[in-house]
Amino acid sequence: MRHTGSNPAAADLSCEVCGLMPEPTKTRLTVANVAVMLPIELLVHALVVGTHLPYLAKVLALTLTATVLVIWVAEPSAARILRGWLHAPALRHRRKLGAAPALWRARTMLQDQPGSLQKITRALARLDTNILSIHVHPVAGGVLDEFVLSAPGDLSERQLLAALDDGGGSRSQVWPTTALAMADGQTRALSLAARIAGAPDELPLAVAELLHARVLTPTEAAVENYDAGTRLKVPTAWHGPLTFARPGEPFTPAESARAHRLAELAEILAHGPAPTHPM
Repeated sequence: MRHTGSNPAAADLSCEVCGLMPEPTKTRLTVANVAVMLPIELLVHALVVGTHLPYLAKVLALTLTATVLVIWVAEPSAARILRGWLHAPALRHRRKLGAAPALWRARTMLQDQPGSLQKITRALARLDTNILSIHVHPVAGGVLDEFVLSAPGDLSERQLLAALDDGGGSRSQVWPTTALAMADGQTRALSLAARIAGAPDELPLAVAELLHARVLTPTEAAVENYDAGTRLKVPTAWHGPLTFARPGEPFTPAESARAHRLAELAEILAHGPAPTHPM
């Protein structure tokens, strides 16, 4: 956002694309225009009425002069001088949104030793950030901690990354998220397992939904390159190997295990004996 003029708070409301401010309410716009136009109108009338021009000439002079001054002076002045008051409702709404907590997902590598989690918790607490959920994944060289964080709305991604690094984390990543992130992976996996039980052919879409990933076609899987850990291959008997990609967000061992178990479930249901129903 740009900060211009004497009221940077109001300037923050301007559109980053077109530079225009939001439309103020009609009531406030009318009051602002009257407040700016009234002195101009009184001054013009005082000057023109005191002349010795014919009546029709006075009317024309008043009309033209007042119209030009309103268009060129009054309305721009009202928009500039009373900008903060005109946009006060929008500014209050912006401040409420800025103060509202925001949800983030975060991942960071920690040393697998006592006190590691306590350090990162303290670093986040200094930013008034609360840990809503945590999942720990043992990996080579330490543990990968995955958090759902509730942070002040004005906190930036860079500040969160700095806090994670100050707390002893490495290779930290953060993403904005929603309340849906509070549904843990186990619950989501069980829901999708029930979906596959009814339709085993739904496996590719179910795994993609579970991992928040994209299913790659065989051509894409052979051509496209991804960073380490951001591509996952799940072998199946009838679909062939399924390849999933999630650029910028490596798959965890737990996510890989869930995807493989869903594939095994789909194979059992697709190739197992049909259930018999007692008469």
